[in-house]
Amino acid sequence: MTYYGGKELAASFRTVRNNTIQIAEEIPEESYSFKPSPDSRSIGQTLAHIAMVTGFQTYVHENQIDSLTKVNFPEYIQKSRAEEDSLRTKAEIVAALKVDGDKFAQFLEGLPESFLSQSVGMMPGAQPAAKSRLEMLMSAKEHEMHHRGQLMVMQRMLGLTPHLTRQMQERMARQAAEAAQAATR
Repeated sequence: MTYYGGKELAASFRTVRNNTIQIAEEIPEESYSFKPSPDSRSIGQTLAHIAMVTGFQTYVHENQIDSLTKVNFPEYIQKSRAEEDSLRTKAEIVAALKVDGDKFAQFLEGLPESFLSQSVGMMPGAQPAAKSRLEMLMSAKEHEMHHRGQLMVMQRMLGLTPHLTRQMQERMARQAAEAAQAATR
């Protein structure tokens, strides 16, 4: 028995996705074209990428692919980029984040430990040569958090304070007020 299975994976993914959705909703649509550098993705492109990227994990694991050598990467990447490029407006991107996030979380919830423990071969030369399905599925959340960090920096560059920072500031202010009130008793 493990302490971290499909239900826990789904719950943690939902937390990550909900934070991404909040960022997507808070950034004004006119800022979706902002790029921190010429070779970077824009805010909108980054959010569209996040919305679509779980599709690879779903594809591999729903089809019970046991080795990434069986994936036609050029074809898959072309299809994935076309899906990302089809998301043009803030409303389309936010909707995709919600729909695809819910779909992926529901998929994760139903995965039994026996499935999560299966090994999947990586591409030749990769280290490690194989990973468990659990590790691969956890990487979807890690990948999203990586890009969400980029989005938070872009928010700062636009003069916005990310919601997680605001929440921390509010907690600290509340704690300071409680401590000051306790000191006067």
